[in-house]
Amino acid sequence: MAVLEQAFEVARARQARVVFPEIDEPRVAEACARLDAEGLCQPLALFEVSDAQVAALVEGRGMKEGVARRMLGRPLYRAAAMVAAGEADCMVAGADSPTRRVIEAASIGIGLAEGVDVASSFFLMVFPDGREMVWADCAVNVAPDAGALASIARASEASAKALLGQARVALLSFSTGTSGAGGSVETVRAACEATGFLGPIQADAALNARIAGTKGMGAGDANVLVFPSLDAGNIAYKLAQELAGAQALGPILQGFRRPVCDLSRGATVEDIVAATAVTVALG
Repeated sequence: MAVLEQAFEVARARQARVVFPEIDEPRVAEACARLDAEGLCQPLALFEVSDAQVAALVEGRGMKEGVARRMLGRPLYRAAAMVAAGEADCMVAGADSPTRRVIEAASIGIGLAEGVDVASSFFLMVFPDGREMVWADCAVNVAPDAGALASIARASEASAKALLGQARVALLSFSTGTSGAGGSVETVRAACEATGFLGPIQADAALNARIAGTKGMGAGDANVLVFPSLDAGNIAYKLAQELAGAQALGPILQGFRRPVCDLSRGATVEDIVAATAVTVALG
């Protein structure tokens, strides 16, 4: 079963409560109507500020009560607090908000998962030949250091396991093994040593069994690609779209305690429906 079809099936089974802080935006409103009609989730508008939300920020995040109540006056922060308080299962935002604001709200209101130091994003890449992959980070972290790259790789492994059933992670570089040197190679190498994932490795060796054999690294069957920089990741996914006809679903945020989706501000109704189903499947 194709990964998107499977995500829709999982979403229908879970009936998650999804809070949409921008539910009055026309595209979001139409997507919520479709999500509800198709039984993909239970779309929620923002609740009134509750004691549970305040407690989630005061007790869970260490805020003073006055600060917490002021934060809850902002839609994105209240949505994140609803998730933290158990009033919603996940959060979908970004149709009318910058990525950095969505990440700030989720970081403060929900917090990062254990073992993760930075929030990141991934694209679910679906190719015409049927291949389905997770690519990260193509939208958030500009120049991750070794620690951040390791966090991105761990979060991407978890995302791939949830969506694809298995994760074969490769950390990409212009160098395979010890064939090259330089600052970026050493950053990737340190991240690989910290995580035990494959790399540094060139993209062809990560994806092609014959080339992997000649270079003596891996099996050439990676389904999770972690890029060394935002330049590399963003350029790669757009080239895959334009030259290979790949479908790129996302960016979807990862690394938080509970699922959070950051929609593109250009997202269509169909994009919002699909991204929400994938977000629910990650839960």
